[in-house]
Amino acid sequence: MALLCAAELRAAGRTPPMPFDVALADGRTVRVERLLRVLPGKRLVGAGRLDGQPALVKLFVAAASERHWQRELDGIRALLAAGVSTPALVEAQALASGGHALLTAFVAAAEDLAAVWRNDAEGRGRQLLRAAMPLLARMHGAGLAQADLHLGNFLFAAGNGYVIDGDAVSVTQPSRALTEAEVVANLAILFAQLPPVWDDRRQAFVDAYAAQAGAVVPAAAALQQAVESVRARRLRAFLGKVGRDCTQFSVERGMRRFSVIERSYGDALRHFLALPDQVVAAGKPLKSGESSTVVDVIDSGLHLVVKRYNLKHWRHALSRAWRPSRAWHSWREAHRLLFFGIATPLPLAMLEERVGLLRGRAFLVTEYCPGERLRVCLNADAPPAPEIGEAILALFEQLAGLRISHGDLKVSNLLWHDGKMVLLDLDAMCQHRSEAAFARAWRRDRARFLRNWPVESVLYRWLDERLPAA
Repeated sequence: MALLCAAELRAAGRTPPMPFDVALADGRTVRVERLLRVLPGKRLVGAGRLDGQPALVKLFVAAASERHWQRELDGIRALLAAGVSTPALVEAQALASGGHALLTAFVAAAEDLAAVWRNDAEGRGRQLLRAAMPLLARMHGAGLAQADLHLGNFLFAAGNGYVIDGDAVSVTQPSRALTEAEVVANLAILFAQLPPVWDDRRQAFVDAYAAQAGAVVPAAAALQQAVESVRARRLRAFLGKVGRDCTQFSVERGMRRFSVIERSYGDALRHFLALPDQVVAAGKPLKSGESSTVVDVIDSGLHLVVKRYNLKHWRHALSRAWRPSRAWHSWREAHRLLFFGIATPLPLAMLEERVGLLRGRAFLVTEYCPGERLRVCLNADAPPAPEIGEAILALFEQLAGLRISHGDLKVSNLLWHDGKMVLLDLDAMCQHRSEAAFARAWRRDRARFLRNWPVESVLYRWLDERLPAA
């Protein structure tokens, strides 16, 4: 069993040898058995043990770690003093060889609200978010706010809810409840993380918050305005990360290539990154043209769709060399859609061939979606089935509300899967800054979508009457 110091943990980055031990300043040893989160060179969070008892272990290993460790400790103590349920503090002290440790009780079989929401927002996720609101109201009533408030800050186990992440807890003023403006600002951070389709259903959560004795009831209009502002900031920050090495994405930059992949798929995509053309050649062709080649392929146990953006001739190559590739644009726009809760196949990797700063061919890898082509689900001589018709209208209303145009709304670019419309082929997608620009683009999108069926058909008339106006 490796006994590691702070310097060794910093040097190990994301992959320290597991499991490992660290020595506390008082001579005791903490064992870390499983990593949960790593900020390379700064902090490690894991499940471990102290004196044989399970604990959640946070190790602060940066050279200037004491400030962050103290802030986390102060936040936990503030929650405990306010009577807000949070895992009990087990130990907080320096490590024997630099750095600091903070241990809290490990909540076994806990449900993380963020994970539950991702998997079942309409069911268990909605239920747990309502249950989290009284916890948040108690915090606000005690003058506490979380600067980085998010769904993952709430755990539930054995019928009890817990607030975690003391690092982000701030005391606005001891013994004074937050003002309405402060409540609105803090709630907006949380609600901005829900897809916009939940904006009209937010009131049930606000009611659960307001049911807590003494809670300040935020004004609906002020809260909506704050949510939109925070959501816009979050979107800018998130899209800034999709091409940067971080917890979610792994990036490699060189003179010959640039790649970014979903980090959790790194091992499975190693073969593709090494031999992308070989993977394309092994796939079942879905499209084979001069400008792009699309294949359905199973590689390293993953069912993928790989799109290779070809260069037709030297003039085409020269015109593309200085611009962001279509693969990069599609990668970025797919993450934009997912940020807003709009279904599109999960983007897993983007690869550009380069010569210095000049771009060449590019590849986009997405998860395979087993949905049915929308054309197969529709009959020109009849209205769509109710659930399909509702999903079509819901998608276009979402896109219109966000001022997003697709750019090529052929019916072949829509799948019907798991009760949702899934949007494909995002090469020309754009979120417009102005209503006028979006209106022009939407007229083209709308007309292109309707051209899939004869003007005199029942389906054309049904859609034309119900789609957002041009």
